[in-house]
Amino acid sequence: MASTPSNHSAGTSPQAAPAPDWYRAGLGHIWRPYAQMKTIRPPLPTVGTHGTRITLADGRELIDGIASWWTACHGYNHPHIRRAVERQLAAMPHVMFGGLVHEPALTLARRLAALLPGDLEHVFFSESGSVAVEVAMKMAVQFWLNRGARGRSKFLAFTGGYHGDTTGAMAVCDPGDGMHRLFHDLLPRHNIVDLPQDEATIAAFERSLDEHAHELAGIIVEPLVQGAGGMRFHDAAVLRRLRDAADRRGLLLILDEIFTGFGRTGAMFACAAASVVPDIVTLGKALTGGTLPLAATVARAHVFDAFWSDDPGHALMHGPTYMANPLACAAANASLDLFETEPRLAQVAAIAQALRDGLEPCRGLPGVKDTRVTGAIGVVELHRIDDVDGMRARFADKGVFIRPFGNIVYLTPSFTITADDLVVLTNAVVGLLTARSS
Repeated sequence: MASTPSNHSAGTSPQAAPAPDWYRAGLGHIWRPYAQMKTIRPPLPTVGTHGTRITLADGRELIDGIASWWTACHGYNHPHIRRAVERQLAAMPHVMFGGLVHEPALTLARRLAALLPGDLEHVFFSESGSVAVEVAMKMAVQFWLNRGARGRSKFLAFTGGYHGDTTGAMAVCDPGDGMHRLFHDLLPRHNIVDLPQDEATIAAFERSLDEHAHELAGIIVEPLVQGAGGMRFHDAAVLRRLRDAADRRGLLLILDEIFTGFGRTGAMFACAAASVVPDIVTLGKALTGGTLPLAATVARAHVFDAFWSDDPGHALMHGPTYMANPLACAAANASLDLFETEPRLAQVAAIAQALRDGLEPCRGLPGVKDTRVTGAIGVVELHRIDDVDGMRARFADKGVFIRPFGNIVYLTPSFTITADDLVVLTNAVVGLLTARSS
């Protein structure tokens, strides 16, 4: 890995360095994500990435603590993925998937089917995780319609859940504490309950199913970790309880593995670690190793069979324009190669231990509610963060890119991060939170 440029130490901004022309000319035209445009601090102009570093226009390098929203599992610019994309770019950057297929997509579908547990073997590609969730929900509803069952258009989902920002996905996110509560009047109404983790929540979960099973198409949950809803953890027993409840009532179980898939929780897929086979699973984020947008909705045989018909009306009428983009599929195949040839899951185990050790000093600090780790996910939950934007800026001043949200500070680094860089990240969290509490 290249070291920090000698002219600027990481986190030390050259005060006289002007912003690039492209930054000054274009910034006013950009609408940024999850941001109040009037008050948020200006973004950091970025000119390159390599390994686990982000290079800024002023010459600084930041150690990336969140792997670009959990996507860059192999670090940035891995040569194997880059070469695969370059080869595909020369041969066929894109071709529509309607009436045509290509080798990268078919190979990727076959490999995903082989990796996933059970008979999850029918792959529908899209360009984003949110769309993958929308497709899963449409599959589940139409599964019932194609079998002649009407009125099953609702889902049971969970408080603390997050499944995306498109309308259908928003409707199964946490409606109270979630970021989409403003759209309450727009969204379809679903049944949102607490995860069944203790006697009271198990009873409430069962009551909701008893009352609403006749109108439900299925149950949707993020397995083991509810990510953007607050990095909340639950154990495998919860997932097995959901599987059992769905089976007893004949419902479909959808596991949203867009965050947890591809090693993040310590196993290749969280569902496999929990010994649970969902009826439908959604994949995204790290699918291409953080290089190109691609997602997948994968169904078991009995779900696919409900669409297999002489009736054209039983077809799944969905088709993203860039579905199964060859460049993205080539990147995803190369990413899977790296999981086969490089010790990613062993690296995740080492990261987990380093996160436990490195974040432990936060546990006794004033204002800290909880410190928790699973796989390559480390979380410090605070009672509150008064200035999230300011905290992000202070982390950048320390030479790290860490993006707290809500009341949590979290680390989800690339699996290839060095031990020294991981120490820098955990020390930055401990140091900033210690200073905050003094």
